Amino acid sequence: MSSSGFYKQHLFFCTNQRAEGAERPCCANGGSKQLLQYAKKQVKARDMHGPGKVRVSSAGCLGRCEQGPAVVVYPEGTWYTCMDESDVDAIIETHLQNGQRVEHLLID
Repeated sequence: MSSSGFYKQHLFFCTNQRAEGAERPCCANGGSKQLLQYAKKQVKARDMHGPGKVRVSSAGCLGRCEQGPAVVVYPEGTWYTCMDESDVDAIIETHLQNGQRVEHLLID
């Protein structure tokens, strides 16, 4: 187990849902809830889930909805936009498994 925390890495998906007609977009309308569920299944299927490994969680508004659906990986603090399942796969394979950032998905 990591000395810096209970999980080696924590992947947060913004699943904020704003009211219809809101001035700002929301990640939930971009499919973030479905992408969260897909990520959970993929992490478990790859035996990456659990203490000392990876945790995938839902988050309220992360404040990056204009660039979302927004995802952040801690402890690195790396921000991604995640539009579909292939983006989730890229984050899991490239970032979580291989320790490299997924450059084309980064949010500045």
